[in-house]
Amino acid sequence: MNLASRTTRITPSPTLQLSATVKALVANGQQVFDFTAGEPSLDSPEEAKEAAYEAIRSGFTKYTAVTGIDELKEAIIEKFQRDQGLTYSRSQILVSCGAKHTLFNIALALFETGDEVIIPAPYWVSYPEQILVADAKPVFFPTSESSGYAIDVKALEAAVTDRTKAIILNSPCNPTGSMYDRQTLEGIAQLALRHNLLIISDEIYEKMIYDQHQHHSIASLGPDIARNTIIVNGVSKTYSMTGWRIGYAAGPERLIKAMGDIQSQSTSNPSSISQKAAVGALRKSDAFIQHMVKELDIRRKAIVEGLNRIPGIYCPMPSGAFYAFPSFTQLLGRRFQGESLSTPLAFANFFLKEAQVACVPGEPFGSSGHLRFSYTGTLEVIEEGLDHLTKAVAKLE
Repeated sequence: MNLASRTTRITPSPTLQLSATVKALVANGQQVFDFTAGEPSLDSPEEAKEAAYEAIRSGFTKYTAVTGIDELKEAIIEKFQRDQGLTYSRSQILVSCGAKHTLFNIALALFETGDEVIIPAPYWVSYPEQILVADAKPVFFPTSESSGYAIDVKALEAAVTDRTKAIILNSPCNPTGSMYDRQTLEGIAQLALRHNLLIISDEIYEKMIYDQHQHHSIASLGPDIARNTIIVNGVSKTYSMTGWRIGYAAGPERLIKAMGDIQSQSTSNPSSISQKAAVGALRKSDAFIQHMVKELDIRRKAIVEGLNRIPGIYCPMPSGAFYAFPSFTQLLGRRFQGESLSTPLAFANFFLKEAQVACVPGEPFGSSGHLRFSYTGTLEVIEEGLDHLTKAVAKLE
């Protein structure tokens, strides 16, 4: 069997693979302190579940419009108007099977051989892989921990070529938890307009922000950049609804239509029941968000302070999302039982084996010196996991 060449250009999601490994270990009776999860631990809001129950009871269990039901599109439009002052029509909204599916639709609708897409690094693992599936080229734009992973707009413009088609922004960012301020976004907007580039703005963590930081959508900076921006969002993170699989996009009508056409020949509509649940979440769950972010803030401080107490580890305080991204550069090259631990992957394996701590190595995110820890677990898991980490690091030669 000769597989398509695109299968050789991509790798499976490392975060999903690690999560599967952890679940298998737990199923076999092993204790694991799991910091891999890319999802909140809280249950979905009651408003979403009640809307789903009503959908089932009323028989709303058939196919819907491919691009999403009008009721959900209207709830999404209301959300954009309420939160960012943005105005969209239903023809500018596409509902898909999760934000990852939304991004995949964008890649297939927009990119082709020869196109370049700029991705600030560190980055979410699926961005480059989806670009490669579309036969385009991901171009990584490095940012540094010392600057808070800020983007230097002049340096970014130097990375633009006549083949550049888009820039991907993710604020708050997975894995760093960093955010772009308004001034930076204004500079990026001007750059995009000068070069007629599309901005793909992944805002899936927009509600998970701390310390009085403010989320800015680049599309809200004016009508010109709004026309050059497609926003990606969903209910997975904000409403702890990862398994419901509802993501959405808002952007130029022509691109949205092309994405809808692609979706019509792949998944068709997202789950009818999940769409109704998303309506309930978007319209009735503000109190749920406030409670979740308050809980996450407590856990954020606990894990960052705990990591910084471990000799050789440095972890900046993230401004958003629910990930800590500590640096292990001072520990790289240390040895355990004669074996050198010279990469984040080696440390991730060491921690899983010796400390029963599961975290994600930095390499798939574009970093050779970091590990990603999700702090969505309970305080007890965080504290006990940190204790095991401390003891494991103390064993290093």
